Amino acid sequence: MHGIFSSVFRLFLSGPGLFVLAALDSTVIFFLPVAIDTAVVIMSARRHNWWLFPLLAAAGSTVGLMITFLLGSKLGEAGLGRFVGKRRLDKVRSKIGESGAFALGMAALLPPPFPLSPVVLTGGALGIDKKRFLSSLAVMRVLRFTAEGILAFVYGRRILVWIESVVFEYAISILMLLALVGTAISAVRVLRRRR
Repeated sequence: MHGIFSSVFRLFLSGPGLFVLAALDSTVIFFLPVAIDTAVVIMSARRHNWWLFPLLAAAGSTVGLMITFLLGSKLGEAGLGRFVGKRRLDKVRSKIGESGAFALGMAALLPPPFPLSPVVLTGGALGIDKKRFLSSLAVMRVLRFTAEGILAFVYGRRILVWIESVVFEYAISILMLLALVGTAISAVRVLRRRR
């Protein structure tokens, strides 16, 4: 079974695959823990145009975040309850009041398991300035993925030895299984809340 999951993950280890993975990872429906970070590290560690992969990941992520933001704008505050709990909504609302769009954009620097999509969805629903918010998210994503890419480039040989191990393949298989379960749970929640 782990062979199937690792084969699927390998599909995303290309430029276009990385872009698509990053876009999916940044939407509110798909649940792909650590997948984009792992893909950036693997691809950057291989040293072929290592600097390109963080940029592709940031671009894909920004597209996914923009879709999530626009969905939040369309839902508005009233429809937001289907996706974001009241406690998280109150927390984001207070952060917006305190520090605005740029500070919320800083959330894009935080590593998994920080749930960025609900913050972006809430930002859209609460009417944050789209241009400033998405610009700050894009800059933070470039910084985060570039830092990962640099570390992978520097420590690439050690990383690749570990990544090519059987333990890592099983770990990826488990994460992909969790991603499938998490995505299914997210989809079911959305469908139930629509009723």
